[in-house]
Amino acid sequence: MSSDAATPIRLPPECETALLERFLKAEAMALWTVRSARLQDVPQNVYAFLRKHEEDEQQHLSQFETMIGRQPRERERLPSVPRQWPALAVQLYGYESLGLEFATLLVTLRPDLVSIREDELVHVEFFEQEIHRILRGGAAAAEQARVSALAWWRKLPRTVDRYLEATVLDPCRQALAEQILVAIDRRFRETGLLQRKEATTMRSVRLDQEEGR
Repeated sequence: MSSDAATPIRLPPECETALLERFLKAEAMALWTVRSARLQDVPQNVYAFLRKHEEDEQQHLSQFETMIGRQPRERERLPSVPRQWPALAVQLYGYESLGLEFATLLVTLRPDLVSIREDELVHVEFFEQEIHRILRGGAAAAEQARVSALAWWRKLPRTVDRYLEATVLDPCRQALAEQILVAIDRRFRETGLLQRKEATTMRSVRLDQEEGR
């Protein structure tokens, strides 16, 4: 499935710096997460892909460091990731899907960075295939993946809100958040990780909170 299913919100030019700053942070986290994932017990084809994935993220990070003129804050230790592959696959798939949505937004302001979006799409499609493989496999692994997907989805609205924290984004923050959540909801449902009622319920809870009901 492609993120091209919906036309992204077109942001004004003054949002460019904010998006670049968020990409610097996101690419750093992606790089550290991939490094952490490589230390886990993953299928051999996944390990090989993660090596290439790490190279891509390092290249992206270097690009954003050059454009912004600073480096992300270093971490003392790698982020913790699930040890079991079905749960880890869901986390990687989810965060890559989130990265793709931000890349899609960024390209509306910086068409010259379309290669980064193309890389993000390759990453998403790889992990999407792995998710399909897990769900077609044993019942226990499929159930673990679905439970992990629901837990990850429940935390996603707060994650999105953190990445959209910028004064320049305030006028369109709610619309951006909803667009991102809808896109990832669609991906998770079409792969079979989420049932429609689960994702819809979570979006309703978020909207109720925003409207102060």
